[in-house]
Amino acid sequence: MKLEHALLSVIPGREEEYEAAARLALPILDTVPDCFGGEIRRQEENGSIFLLLIRWESIEAHMAFRESEAFERWRALTHPFFTERPSVTHFHEPIEY
Repeated sequence: MKLEHALLSVIPGREEEYEAAARLALPILDTVPDCFGGEIRRQEENGSIFLLLIRWESIEAHMAFRESEAFERWRALTHPFFTERPSVTHFHEPIEY
């Protein structure tokens, strides 16, 4: 399993609009093959920064999503609010203890 991590910079003053759009966009992930859900969190120190975390079976599953109609719906809802292209990276499973 991979964890997608994306830092999202939202246009100042449009944070509540973005949150409303994100609430509509998040259920799209439930329809995507090999996606195990996601969440978006707003930063405490700078309310215009959000963190997107999505759990994928693989990076290939994430890349397949990016080529899908579901991603087009996701992008139409969320991307108009960004000040810049999101920084996206992937992480391995958590370190066990």
